[in-house]
Amino acid sequence: MSLSSSVTKHLISASILAIVAMQLPSVHSVLSLNETNAYLHHICINGEGTFKSGSPYEKEIKQLIDFLSSFIKDYSFVHGVSGIGPDDINVKFQCRGDTLQAKCRSCLATAFSEIRSKCPNNKGRIIWYDNCHLDLSSIYTYGQIDYKNNFYMYNAKDVSGDKKSFYKNMKAFLHKLKAKASSKENKPYVKDYMYAAGRESLGTVKLYAMVQCTQDLSLKNCTVCLDWIMTKLPECCNGKQGGRVLSPSCNFRYELYPFVEN
Repeated sequence: MSLSSSVTKHLISASILAIVAMQLPSVHSVLSLNETNAYLHHICINGEGTFKSGSPYEKEIKQLIDFLSSFIKDYSFVHGVSGIGPDDINVKFQCRGDTLQAKCRSCLATAFSEIRSKCPNNKGRIIWYDNCHLDLSSIYTYGQIDYKNNFYMYNAKDVSGDKKSFYKNMKAFLHKLKAKASSKENKPYVKDYMYAAGRESLGTVKLYAMVQCTQDLSLKNCTVCLDWIMTKLPECCNGKQGGRVLSPSCNFRYELYPFVEN
């Protein structure tokens, strides 16, 4: 599904799909308990250049964000393009697959406000929250996996008992969810497309997990992206009760407590 609209003499195209960095080394952080919409991380990408405050470029970014926000209804992924050449503006925004419409739109407003404060003049900038992430760039990356910008977080508590068995079962469960999220049986243009969450009993404990890809990816690239970030499990989360790896293209999380709506 695509939409187009003329805004201030510039053509803005928006692809509306249903659904949910770093050039720095991976970030080691402690996961908090299930907060409503906790800020997670951001990155200011210096290699894409800058713009002046108050410039037409800055005004057009805001117009594009406002335009895309109006299309967050039953969908939780939006993509828009504006500008020409070095002044290109590319926006990708996605909410987690269980996020309701009002929270999704609120998350976009929060993310845009905060990234303007944290990276005020960078053309390339990304910010992550529990419920969403916003990716602003001067480079058109629709359908491509971002291998440069990623980070991980982990629960401060260690797993009790057989850690090797827990790790094996947790990894198998994530791969099961990956297969579900990237299955050809999934239908596009729904909120939970390329998103899967579930619960699994591991002896006396229950494991909760979710995986998600941005819906500009193909199902094949969703699998490739999730396989790639899952290779970071040993350095991220080995022996931990919870952890997550996030990139602008895909992410996963697991915990011993529920953290999604269903």
